[in-house]
Amino acid sequence: MTSLPRFALALTAGLTLSACYAPISYHQVKPDMPAASAVDQTSLVAASPGKTKPALRAAASTLDSLRTAYDRLAAGDSAALPEYNYLTARLLEHIRDAGIRPWHDQVEVDAPRTRYVLRGVQPPDLDVEERRFIPADTLEFSGPYSKTPAIKTGVGAPLLALLETPLGDREYFDQKFRYRNVTALITFAGNTATVDLVDPYETENVAIDGRRYPLHANFGLNVAYALSETRIDKLGIRRLLNPQRFSDTARLTRLQPYDRDRIPVLFVHGLQDTPASFSLMYTSLMADEKIREKYQFWVFSYPSGYPYPYSASLLRKELDRMNKTYPDHKDIVMVGHSMGGLITHLMLTDAGDTIWRSYFGKAPADTAITGSSRSLLEDSLIFNSRRDISRAIFLSAPHRGSNLATNWVGRIGSKLVRAPAFIANARDTFANVVTADPAAMVLKRAPNSIDTLAPNNRFILEVNKIPLTKRIPFHSIIGDRGKGDTPDSSDGVVAYWSSHWDGAVSEKIVPSNHSTQMNPEGIAEVHRILLMHAGR
Repeated sequence: MTSLPRFALALTAGLTLSACYAPISYHQVKPDMPAASAVDQTSLVAASPGKTKPALRAAASTLDSLRTAYDRLAAGDSAALPEYNYLTARLLEHIRDAGIRPWHDQVEVDAPRTRYVLRGVQPPDLDVEERRFIPADTLEFSGPYSKTPAIKTGVGAPLLALLETPLGDREYFDQKFRYRNVTALITFAGNTATVDLVDPYETENVAIDGRRYPLHANFGLNVAYALSETRIDKLGIRRLLNPQRFSDTARLTRLQPYDRDRIPVLFVHGLQDTPASFSLMYTSLMADEKIREKYQFWVFSYPSGYPYPYSASLLRKELDRMNKTYPDHKDIVMVGHSMGGLITHLMLTDAGDTIWRSYFGKAPADTAITGSSRSLLEDSLIFNSRRDISRAIFLSAPHRGSNLATNWVGRIGSKLVRAPAFIANARDTFANVVTADPAAMVLKRAPNSIDTLAPNNRFILEVNKIPLTKRIPFHSIIGDRGKGDTPDSSDGVVAYWSSHWDGAVSEKIVPSNHSTQMNPEGIAEVHRILLMHAGR
């Protein structure tokens, strides 16, 4: 029989290897000239960066060809769209390679047809001088997370506007936006060519000399590139096993520029996961113009090795920061998967000091705990429902825990998680002051996320005595692995008796395993709920 230590090492190795597989990756490609194009492609070959004169010559030839394609679009010939879009992307490359900056100063370019005055227009918050522009047609993505690209066809060249300068502390939230989707348009008026960088979240259609065309946009480009470059999916297992090492990764992040008129949708991932697990849902939703019009998307990322009441306290602090930074934002729709559903559950719970009194047998003011341990316990045990949330969607949420946390797999996994020192200290303080139930502390170590998922966990039992607020409607999406055996069903990790919660506005059973956030029917149900919420 395999010894426990050897088995634990094998389990760790298996989990680590599984995290090495990239769910999405990209490689650079050379886009082909559209079929039936009349443009001489040899005249459009880009120079290497730094070779200014060849790049300018390529830009000049491209401008002449672009003018021809533009005139066709202006005359209503939509067959010129592929050629126009291709040439627009190439012009942006030539501008980059030539080192010219039409957004800073007008540039004169001598072309065979005429001398062009090249000028640039940009969104006010784009900080164009600090960014590198990568045409979407030069990137090819592969992997399971690349299966649902959120692309809207039309006029223009979708670009990734990549901020290359290092971000300062917390700037990812308050100021800069590192991975930005834009669409480039080239318009002509006389001999003036304007390079317009358009925000596709704000513009659905554009005019080409009075004729309306949909704006070409790739709404999943920034997410796909960021996931490929940063590999945040690899943080899932690492943050589970050693959460304190990654404490600085607990954050609320927006996936698109902030808009006061759009409803925030907040994705909260589960155990051993990251926001990457919502990428298929995000791109599927963004393919709908109505969703794009009504919503903006955010994610909460956190080390899933933390006990989930503590992770919920971190989310509350991030939401408070969001309210301070964007006091005019609309109320949030939360979408929580698995343990993220439990965190969402606490955002809908008016616990007050009920759980504290149950633990300690006295009011907080009468409990002799001081210092950081008290702050930690207060943040985790004393809370009320959020006033900034308008609806919640639970995906495979183990409201009453999961038996997986108490069987041999859960016990081994729990022992592998390294509890943060500050949580261990709080546990010792807790054990010393408990008077109501001194036998409650059965663990000989600090609890972690797996412990707090056990059906007999003290916190699970206490919080489930408190009904969810009636002020916030909620929905449940539950997997049955296609067996059709509900209410005796399970998604393989969470049983129906745990994921079902009375009072849901709707409950949808989908033929999915635990990954309901990736299941097409699960995604379609979230889509339906969001459309209903937007139109209420």
